[in-house]
Order: sequence, then structure tokens, then C-alpha cells
Amino acid sequence: MGRVIAEISVSVDGIVAGPDTSADHRLGKDGGLLHDWMFEGTDADHEVAGRLFDGTGAFVVGRSMFDVGEEPWGDDGTFKKPVFVVTNRPHEPVVKGPTTFTFVTDGLESALRQAKAAAGDDNVVLMGGGTTLRQFLLAGLVDELRLHVVPLLFGTGVRLFDAETGKHVKLERTAVHETPNATHLTFRVLNQTRNA
Repeated sequence: MGRVIAEISVSVDGIVAGPDTSADHRLGKDGGLLHDWMFEGTDADHEVAGRLFDGTGAFVVGRSMFDVGEEPWGDDGTFKKPVFVVTNRPHEPVVKGPTTFTFVTDGLESALRQAKAAAGDDNVVLMGGGTTLRQFLLAGLVDELRLHVVPLLFGTGVRLFDAETGKHVKLERTAVHETPNATHLTFRVLNQTRNA
């Protein structure tokens, strides 16, 4: 059975999107700096980025991430696998080549159930944004957390953990890959509930 993996790039001070997000600055002002490691990094960075798709059968994203990414993801939708969009705004499915975006309005657990059904024995990857990823973690629905820590201090912007958790989320570090562009950390989540 596949794992549920939460994966996101974050600054050293916990920022996952720059300040002042808008149509002109979809990741916030200078937010693209958080993802440079994927495109301009070393071979080791590219290998880490490539693992995102290895063994992955479906993805889950939040509506804000879909809105930000739809245009840059292009005509094939980038993922080439089913993507489930957690939202409170109903929308017909969007098909871009081999990628189908299905909009789920009845909660995180429903989105995860649908993603697991689509993924079969493969993994489900939660891509974010930050709010969606945090909600899945706090709901106890994540098996593994992958943080790509970029050596950058933003100071302001969208924080990955900006609210009280209500409980401790216990992690066990299982891998570290260091490059000049990012420190790639993998953690096993120890107290997940696996409700979905």
C-alpha cells in the first residue's frame, strides 16, 4: 500500500510563499526563489525533484495552489497523474493532456480517499500549498513529510506553521540530502491517525 507524502519547499524561517501574493506575484513577491533549487540546482537537486514523481499515483493540492499553478503547468498539466484539488468552490474537472484536476468540496478526507483510489498501490503526494499541507498534517493523515529547506530568510510571507497545532506532531528524520541550494529533509510522521 502506498504512503501519503507531504512535500514542500520552505525558507529557513518557515516561509512557503513570499508576501503580497497576487496575479502578478503568484508565489508572493520573490516566492519563486523557494523553488529555484528544482530548476537551477545541481544534479543532486534534480534527482531529489525527480523523486516527486517516482512511485506516485496521484496528487492532492489546495485550490490556491491550483489557481497559482494552472497557467505555468502548461497544456499537459505537468503532473501526468490524477490531481485532486481541495476546495470549497465547486468546479467541473479540468483536463490538461494526461492530467485531470478533480475538485473536491467535501473535505480533506474525501480528497485523500479519492486520491488513494486513483493511486492504487502507489503513493499519494500532497503538494500544498502551505495551508492545505498543514491541515493534512494536523488531521493525522500524513505518513511522510519532505521539507526542501532553502538557505534564505524571507522575514515575511506565508508561513508553513503559522497557527497553534493543538497537539505535537512527532517526527523521525529518515533522510538528509544536502546541496548548496537546499537541505532536503525526509521525516516519518509517528503519530498519524490514518482515518482516510
